[in-house]
Amino acid sequence: MHTKTETQLFREDWITCVLSWQSAICEALEKIDGKAKFKTDEWQRHPDGKGGGGKTRIISNGNVFEKGGVNTSVVYGKVTDVMRKQLKIEGEKWFACGLSLVIHPFNPFVPTVHANWRYLEIYDHWDNVSDQWFGGGADLTPYYLFEEDAGHFHRTLKNAMDPFGKELYPRYKKWCDEYFNNAHRGVETRGIGGVFYDHLKPAHTSVPSDSLKGGEQKMDVGKLFDFQRGNGDCFIDAYIPIVEKRKDLPWNAENKYWQEIRRGRYVEFNLLHDRGTLFGLKTNGRVESILMSLPPTVRFDYNYQPKEGSEEWKLLEVCRNPRDWI
Repeated sequence: MHTKTETQLFREDWITCVLSWQSAICEALEKIDGKAKFKTDEWQRHPDGKGGGGKTRIISNGNVFEKGGVNTSVVYGKVTDVMRKQLKIEGEKWFACGLSLVIHPFNPFVPTVHANWRYLEIYDHWDNVSDQWFGGGADLTPYYLFEEDAGHFHRTLKNAMDPFGKELYPRYKKWCDEYFNNAHRGVETRGIGGVFYDHLKPAHTSVPSDSLKGGEQKMDVGKLFDFQRGNGDCFIDAYIPIVEKRKDLPWNAENKYWQEIRRGRYVEFNLLHDRGTLFGLKTNGRVESILMSLPPTVRFDYNYQPKEGSEEWKLLEVCRNPRDWI
């Protein structure tokens, strides 16, 4: 009888975790929307089924959500020259599994939200795991600033991280502010941030974890799994109460106009700077799933500037001067 290895069992547990997040998050979003239902598009990387695939779940034209997606993928293959260059990895084969979501609301007073939690393994000539890491995070992109919402979102993420080390939230909050920045505009973050981390490798790995900021993490692979699971588990509590509080606020054409201006900044970041988007497009990834993150309507007015002191101006000010929200 074939006995599964610890590595296989670990991968299966992670896949189960990712798929359970997808189901729970979609259910929570459908419930608060009250109208729209997610449509499912299951896909494979290759017609013969080799290379894995994923499940793209899309919601649109609801009472609350204008467009959104909660996508999962379980994919694998050979390490290519493009991967060696883009991801700076060495090895023969790779495996990756994760969830990525972006939700764009109708109401300009409800923020857009993005989250991603992923795990990747690299294998040597003998199919042994030679490298492995977790990455992910969640961030909020409001169009109008409600400080209590920003505080709630960040506090929920912090509470999920604190059991694994009080130093982690401030480290990954700073990393998020630095990463989700439209650097071509100087300092102008995509929103009010959240947390972001990448290349979180087990403490025993022989491969340096040089992508970490603020020092090496000291968790073994099991603890890293628990850390990642805690971050994913808290997403519904971080976002849904904000939607509930803001979804019925009255709004006008001026509010919608500003929302579409800021959505333009969202597009700029995703197409110019987002590593996942760029890597996917350069490696013949599934275009529809990759570009799912883009909002349905945007504006690119020439040199648009909100009136100083306005609510729109207040939002832009915190994007240009990232703050601590707790």
